[in-house]
Formats: sequence, C-alpha cells, structure tokens
Amino acid sequence: MEQIYKVNLWNKFTYRKGANPINREEQLSALIDSYQHLVFSICYKMTSDYFASEDLTQDTFLSAYNHLKDFDGNHEKAWLCRIATNKCLDWLQSAGRRSIPTEDVGMEEVHISGETPESICLEEEVRETLLARCRALKPPYDEIAKAYYYDEMDAAEIARQKGMKLKTVQTQVYRARSMLRKLYGKEKGA
Repeated sequence: MEQIYKVNLWNKFTYRKGANPINREEQLSALIDSYQHLVFSICYKMTSDYFASEDLTQDTFLSAYNHLKDFDGNHEKAWLCRIATNKCLDWLQSAGRRSIPTEDVGMEEVHISGETPESICLEEEVRETLLARCRALKPPYDEIAKAYYYDEMDAAEIARQKGMKLKTVQTQVYRARSMLRKLYGKEKGA
C-alpha cells in the first residue's frame, strides 16, 4: 500500500524549470525510495567494490537532484541507470589511473561484456511494455500474442501446446500482430 502511494506521489509532481525546492526534495525522496536498490546493484556490478558502490549510489542521486530541474519526468528509471553507469565509468577510469600494475595483471587486457546495465534496464522496460500490451488484447489473441512475442515460442509449439491446428494459430498470430501495431501506434500518436 505504501509503494502505491509513493508512485502516485511521484506522478503528482510537475516537471518544469525552476521547480519549487520542496518538490525537488520530495521528487528525490521518491526516486531514492523507488530505485536505490537498482542503482546500487548497477554500481556494484560495474565496480565489484561494495564501499565504492555506496559512494557512487549517493553520487548518482546527488547528480539526479542537481539536474532534476532539467528532467522532463519521462523514463526516470532509464535516466537514473544512465547516470549511475556514467558515474561508474568515471570511477573505473580514475581507479585505473591510480592503480599500479603488478607483474601478474600489468599487461592483461580487460574485456567488458557487450551488455551494459543501461541496455539491460531498457530491455526489461521494453519487455514489460510488450507483456502489458499482449495482456491488453482480447481473448484468444492475448494468450497467442504472449506466447509468440513475449515467450518467443513458434506457431508450431503453440499449436501443440494448446491442441490447435497450426493454420489457426498462424491466423491468430497475424491478427494479434495487427492489434499490437494499433496499440503501439496509439501510444506514439498520444
């Protein structure tokens, strides 16, 4: 119940330049309550240093607070993830300059995986939106769209699982695709 209140409190804020400092403090409080664990996780995953992650998490929210007046209020989760990622990259660069290489690790190359915390966060958000759109369709298209697009099953697997003819499933997938396009089109036009 408390979490719902915080989300509703967050939605009541207006995003405009020169916003009232009290609202900015309340916005920061709502951001911290909602995303402190996510931001800390990103920092810890990138640095592997618990204490540095705590400091970087604080730096992230401090930077968010300082730039809140310029923020339009859309995609705050992705915005905070990006700030945290940048803070960690800056920290890693400065930590690299401070360290003295030893024989064992002096000339080894450091390989960074292709997935950044920001891309992981954005992918989760896209998948959540897709699932919500699939569930918004009327039956039987909701189940077919979820199985085909969200669960990434092919039409033959869905037909076997549901005991339906393959052609029926293919037709329902085609219709569900059309319905999803309309839902996404309404979102873009709004």
